[in-house]
Amino acid sequence: MKYCDSIVGRQHEQDILQMCYDSPKAEFVAVYGRRRIGKTYLVKQYFGEHFDFYATGVYQESRSGQLKHWQNQLTKYSGVRHNKPKDWNEAFSLLQNLIESLQDKDRFLIFIDELPWFDTPKSGFLRALDLFWNGWASNRPKVKLIVCGSATTWMTNKLLGDKGGLHNRVTRPLHLMPFTLLETEQYLKSLNMEWSRQEVLDAYMILGGTPFYLSLLRPELSLTQNVDELFFSGDAVLRSEYSFLFKSLFNEATLYRRIVELLSTSLMGLSRQDIVKMLKITDNGNLSEALDNLVRCDFLRRYQAFGKKGNDPVYQLTDMYTLFYLRFVKNHNGQDEYAWSNIGSGQRNAWSGYAFEQVCILHISKIKQALGISGIASDVCSWYYRSTDHRAQIDLVIDRSDKCIDLCEMKYCDRDYELKKDYVEYLKERRDLFRDVTKTTKTLRLTLITSSGIKPGKYLSSIQGRLTIDDLFR
Repeated sequence: MKYCDSIVGRQHEQDILQMCYDSPKAEFVAVYGRRRIGKTYLVKQYFGEHFDFYATGVYQESRSGQLKHWQNQLTKYSGVRHNKPKDWNEAFSLLQNLIESLQDKDRFLIFIDELPWFDTPKSGFLRALDLFWNGWASNRPKVKLIVCGSATTWMTNKLLGDKGGLHNRVTRPLHLMPFTLLETEQYLKSLNMEWSRQEVLDAYMILGGTPFYLSLLRPELSLTQNVDELFFSGDAVLRSEYSFLFKSLFNEATLYRRIVELLSTSLMGLSRQDIVKMLKITDNGNLSEALDNLVRCDFLRRYQAFGKKGNDPVYQLTDMYTLFYLRFVKNHNGQDEYAWSNIGSGQRNAWSGYAFEQVCILHISKIKQALGISGIASDVCSWYYRSTDHRAQIDLVIDRSDKCIDLCEMKYCDRDYELKKDYVEYLKERRDLFRDVTKTTKTLRLTLITSSGIKPGKYLSSIQGRLTIDDLFR
């Protein structure tokens, strides 16, 4: 199919939108994902704003104010002046009347943006939406209803997870995820930023794949200058973003922030029981909901440590913006507006090494593709061992169903990496310890992923898997 020229990437999502638009039945599409990820932009650009009705909720607006905005949109799309609806049942009834007046059209496209913000306390909004869909729209094949929302707890619990009339009524949930490295490169090029892949990677390690954050980069500045401006200057845009990010996404923002800030101190992540113990909170459904929503919003990844089975997974913070903010910005005193330019090389190198590991984990599908194992079932995990004699960890282990295990080492460097004898011996010793401790009989493969290239040399043959930055951009 033909894709929209103004949308970078998102081809799978565009396929889904077109499929729903062409569907012979009524469709109820729910687009969700973290704040600033481009949900509204995707829908508006793809359909060219050719909606038969469009309205957006307003953050912390009253019920009366939301209904007033709805009234204005009804007037705009119908060309007929309307009084403000007295409640949401009347508001949706008026929308129904508007759509029924357009019978000569072959599709009725309705877009309700920031849907959760319409649902103010005791407003009756959700039940009115239920009646509109189940009582009328779902029986009309021409109706295509698209809704968006950043408030993840509302979207997952009250819409996608509704136990009442809207239970399983959404015909197509669409989770919009952050850009990959390749999509980030394409997006920056669309902004006339012809950066090297190393520079794109460095930007990604700070801003992640969030389109709005990337759009703030100025092409006339270096990445370092951009970071100073966005995080450390007097009116730094992304310094204040962190607080509002959690308030807009989650109902219980304090709990979510406490979890995220705890996980930022543990590079390999923590189990649920660790989180309960360290935060001194009750292990209940609220914690389950918070962890699930943080995973759904791409803040955390959930995985099992190698060799561990059961219901106690490890949670690891992987959102690049949040990691950078908590490491360098949260406690910044504001006196140095050039803090990133002036940071010591030791701090910068330590951060780069850790951030690159997280980028690799976020691109595990690209790593498997480069290794030629995309079609092979595998578990992705980490491994940690500690005894009186030994201490070792491997941040990325790919346990494959073809009786092989890739033990991945990730190295950030700004030039081709040179393998040396002592380092190769260290990798082999750790591999042997892994075999002794885990008792695995699978073939163990040493795999090296670098942010640049790998220099040819006599130790290169000791590494079975060799990946570079270009493999992550596939």
